[in-house]
Amino acid sequence: MNDYQSTSGQRQSSRPFRRAVLRGLAVLSPPLLTVLIIVWTINTTKSYLFQPVTDWAREGFVWTLADVREDLPLDSPAAETATVDGRVFHRLDDESFIPQEVYERVRKDPGQTPLITGEDYYRRYVDLTLLRPYFAIPFFLALFILLLYFLGKFMAAGIGGFVAGIFDRVILHLPGVRAVYSAVKQVSDFFFTQREFKYTRIVAVEYPRKNMWSVGFVTGDSFAAIAKEVAEPVLIVFIPYSPMPITGCTITVRKSECIDLDISFDQACQFIVSCGVVIPPQENERLTADVNEEEIDK
Repeated sequence: MNDYQSTSGQRQSSRPFRRAVLRGLAVLSPPLLTVLIIVWTINTTKSYLFQPVTDWAREGFVWTLADVREDLPLDSPAAETATVDGRVFHRLDDESFIPQEVYERVRKDPGQTPLITGEDYYRRYVDLTLLRPYFAIPFFLALFILLLYFLGKFMAAGIGGFVAGIFDRVILHLPGVRAVYSAVKQVSDFFFTQREFKYTRIVAVEYPRKNMWSVGFVTGDSFAAIAKEVAEPVLIVFIPYSPMPITGCTITVRKSECIDLDISFDQACQFIVSCGVVIPPQENERLTADVNEEEIDK
C-alpha cells in the first residue's frame, strides 16, 4: 500500500513539470516553426533562383568588362606591371595582364576561390563592386517582380494565351513529363488564378467515413458518368491534411452531401494548419451564443 502511494505521489509530482514543459513547447513552437519555414524559403530561393541568376549576371559582367591582355612589355625587367596608353596593367601568374586597379581591389579581399586567370580576378571584382548582396538582392527582386508583371500582362493579351496554349500542347505530348506538368498546372491555376479561385467553396463533407466530418475545397464539377449514376450533381473536393494543407486527397461527393461553410480560404487554412486549434472568430461567436441560449433555457 505504501509503495502504491509512493508511486502515485511521484506521478502526481511529475505532472506539473510535464505540463510546464508542454506549455513552454506550445509557446516556443509557433515562432520557431515560423523562423524555420522562413529560413527554408530563403535558402531554397537563394539556391534555385538567386544563385543561378547571380552566376549568369556575373558572367555577363565579366564578358562585358574584362580587359585581359597578353604579351605586354614590362616597364622594367624586375617589374610586374606594364603601362599602355597611360594605363597600368599588372601581370598575373598565367602571364596575362589586368588593370592595376582591378588587381589591387581584388587582392584586398581575394575570397576563397583560387585566382589564376584574368577572368578569375574579374569575377571576384564584379562580386566586390557590382554584385554586393545589399545591392544585388533588392535589384534582382524588383526585376523578378517586374518580370512577373509583364508576363502576367502578356498572358492576359490574346497572343499570350495563344503562345501559352501552344506551349501546353507541346509539353502535354511529352511522355513522362505531361503527367507531372498537368498536375502542377492544375494546382497552380487553382491557387493563383483569380477567375477560378473566386468560385471555390469551402465545404464540410463526411470523410473518411459517415459521421466524421472534414473541411475541403470544391475544385469543380466531377465526371458526368458519376452524376448520371447517382442522378444528381457531384463535386470534386480536395481534402487537405493537417498540418500541411498542400497535401491531401481528392474525392468526389454528391452536391447534396456538401455543407457550405461560412469561412474564408485563409481561415480554413489556419484551421487546418493549427490542427483545429484556431477556429474562425465568427464560429466562436456562434458557439458562445449557443451556449448562452442553452443556459438561459435552463
